[in-house]
Amino acid sequence: MIEFRLNGKTVIAAEGCTLAAAIANTGTNAVRQSVKGSARGPLCGMGICFECTVTLNDQQHIRSCQLPLRPGMVVETYASQVYKQPAAVEHSSRSFDVLIIGAGPAGMAAAIAASTTGLTVGVVDDNLAAGGQIWRNDRNANLTQFAACTAELLPGTRIVDAPQPGVLMAQSESQILELRYGKLILATGARELFLPFPGWTLPNVFGAGGLQALVKGGLAIRGKRVVVAGSGPLLIAVAATLQKHGANIVAIVEQASLASAVYFGLELARQPTKIAQAARLLWALRSVPFYRDNFPVRAEGNGKLERIVLRGQKTLPCDYLACGFGLVPNNELAALTGCQLNEKFVKVDEQQHTSAENIYAAGELTGIGGVEKSLVEGSIAGLAAAGESKQAKALFAKRDQAIRFQTVLAKQFALCPELLQLATADTTICRCEDVTKADLEQHSGWREAKLHTRCGMGPCQGRVCGPAIELIKGWRPESIRPPLSPVNAGTFL
Repeated sequence: MIEFRLNGKTVIAAEGCTLAAAIANTGTNAVRQSVKGSARGPLCGMGICFECTVTLNDQQHIRSCQLPLRPGMVVETYASQVYKQPAAVEHSSRSFDVLIIGAGPAGMAAAIAASTTGLTVGVVDDNLAAGGQIWRNDRNANLTQFAACTAELLPGTRIVDAPQPGVLMAQSESQILELRYGKLILATGARELFLPFPGWTLPNVFGAGGLQALVKGGLAIRGKRVVVAGSGPLLIAVAATLQKHGANIVAIVEQASLASAVYFGLELARQPTKIAQAARLLWALRSVPFYRDNFPVRAEGNGKLERIVLRGQKTLPCDYLACGFGLVPNNELAALTGCQLNEKFVKVDEQQHTSAENIYAAGELTGIGGVEKSLVEGSIAGLAAAGESKQAKALFAKRDQAIRFQTVLAKQFALCPELLQLATADTTICRCEDVTKADLEQHSGWREAKLHTRCGMGPCQGRVCGPAIELIKGWRPESIRPPLSPVNAGTFL
């Protein structure tokens, strides 16, 4: 067990917990106050939303979901917003033949493939270990193979700028890094799509993957009542993981119809490994009520979540809501480096090469398609970047099969129009700046709304509200500018 200080009191938590999980295990559901004074707690669990920020050892705005608990930490929630000078960080420079951004399945596969050629390979990831969100704190053959390859992992490091071709700027807890590369592979993955509805800002309303990530990070959930809601096969995987950790899964609520689920199941039957995995998960969840063609219309509670209301007004008492309506690619770095996008995904050729010179892309960044697609695209990108085009070509057929799965997934779990009408006039859309739907209705586009309301200008820089606003209003951000995430001013000095 580890001792740390929380709001002036000494508390203990299990070694291996993230700071966010350790705080939640004390019964502290909310950790910060929004700009208009409402209580907020963690949402995404992966460092995107900045709702879990605390003051740590006198340094403010620290994302607690991204840090492992360490002995002697001094943590304050609802801390003063008075600025304090951050600790000095050193500047350094590194060079790699192949630089990979993202250490999820696609990034690891790319690193394994590229490192077999004898080139110097670097892998940058915002998390503190490889595996991405799907394999966080897991052990499997892919992680073992990655650990054994010659690629160097730079964990806890976030890309903030691309000042010129062949150069990226990054920041870690203690360093500002200039990263030079010959070839760049973008494997930045995806984040959850959040759709606003009344009550979605209550503490203990999480993203589906966000709650899963916190549980893997040590959140004690045994005996807690959990509703898993949203869209797509991720819901089943999340529910099974939470159940395995002792949660009482109250219900799984899927917005897609039974017919869509059946069609998707027929596609899974073409792939024995996938259908077997799905069958195991569904068997484990056989006693859990399953509501199809349904979704939460409201979350209620006094200071934290206590219940949700489904379409049709059925009420489900619960301690946690894990809610996700699909995934959105993390395409900001791709856009900043000049890669051409097809809608929101990066356009690539058969070798995973983008429209930008010496830059490749793989995984969810090129289309949401699951682990198998990410692995095979990562391998192709790694081989192609290393000059092994012939070896890469041998994987094309396997990629084609994965892309077929991607197409079926997108079609059968397309969001129903009613989901885009859930937010009422006083529903918060931009969580960082407390901008409501009524605030947005006064403006005609993203730029105008941003200038007048600060929508999208908070710490998450529109990564949570932006995709929702695009679906609800049809507005898109007009440009991507550095820094890609909040950084110390010294990064640019």
